[in-house]
Amino acid sequence: MEFTMVTIDGIKIIIYDKTERETNIVGNFLGLSDREVFAYEDEDELGRIISHLKERGVKSKEVIILKKFLGRMYQKCPGSKNMICCNYRLLNTCFDCFYNCAYCFLNSYLNAYGITQFTNLENLADEIIAELDGGNDLVCRIGTGEFTDSLMMDEVTGIAAGLMKRLCRYDNVMLEFKTKSANIDHLLAVEEKGNAVLAWSLNTERNIGLYEEGAATLDERIAAAEKARRAGYFCAFHFDPIIFYDGCMEEYGEVLERLFSRIDPDGVVWISLGTFRHSPGFKEIIMDKFPREQLTTGEMFPGADGKMRYLKHKRIALYRYMKERIESWSGKPFVYLCMETSDVWESVFHVRYGNSEELERDFSRHLKEKFLKST
Repeated sequence: MEFTMVTIDGIKIIIYDKTERETNIVGNFLGLSDREVFAYEDEDELGRIISHLKERGVKSKEVIILKKFLGRMYQKCPGSKNMICCNYRLLNTCFDCFYNCAYCFLNSYLNAYGITQFTNLENLADEIIAELDGGNDLVCRIGTGEFTDSLMMDEVTGIAAGLMKRLCRYDNVMLEFKTKSANIDHLLAVEEKGNAVLAWSLNTERNIGLYEEGAATLDERIAAAEKARRAGYFCAFHFDPIIFYDGCMEEYGEVLERLFSRIDPDGVVWISLGTFRHSPGFKEIIMDKFPREQLTTGEMFPGADGKMRYLKHKRIALYRYMKERIESWSGKPFVYLCMETSDVWESVFHVRYGNSEELERDFSRHLKEKFLKST
């Protein structure tokens, strides 16, 4: 099955907080034509609007809700218990996205309606700058794609270019904007890039067709990465989740072949590898939402963090294969595992990290030596 890529054109309804009317993001969304617009004064009124839209049969992913974010905008990735984490930094800018990926952990939030775009982002870079000015000498890798797709509607929000402009003077900052879209044309002429990284989540064509409804095709993502490299951006790629099926190893190898036949691997700063895993109870949720899904039919067992995972020897075999294939093209990208145990790291990379900070230091050292010569 092949899906049609969903873009900002798929948004039919805009709901905004009246007190946020003068913010840039609200103004940008209200400048879009042919959308139905609702304004609300408080959460009760927002609830009534949402109930009205549900009664009309408006789909959740056709609705943008513009509101303030009241939590922490900037934080370290919480990781997963008993797993080695790369200590990535997260920026919370939006919740949910256009795409309907069957494996996405956001499917657990069944009561969430609409895509919530946060509006109070004027000081988004301030906490980052405070940390950087505090003397941290490690390369700080920061992304906006934990709870959303970083670029799906960035031409409207302007978040990526705004962050690049604020942070480009810091040589040890790498802003990553991870996407399953091909929506990068509005960023190609940005001059103040700093060390910005445009990144794509990749999968086999089979898995994209089965599980990534509304996302760009594999060829569209690779073509977008080509344009990004020509424009002077670093690129990165994420094979996460790797989903097992008969013949998957060869097909993931074919994806790498297609990727590096068009992208110079020496401009790829990192590549992550992680297999499909899920929390207890998630299986029932996605079986209900995606009756034909095949994700949870494989043999899986609880891992050290309590999540269901493929058997360890199968994960190790596939990780080794991917690592060796990548390194046959280039040793410059930092290849790493997402949320794996230290013994799996040792089996694949012959290095045993005692904690996440050790991985972060190695990651930082590699980036400085291979890509950030001035730091």
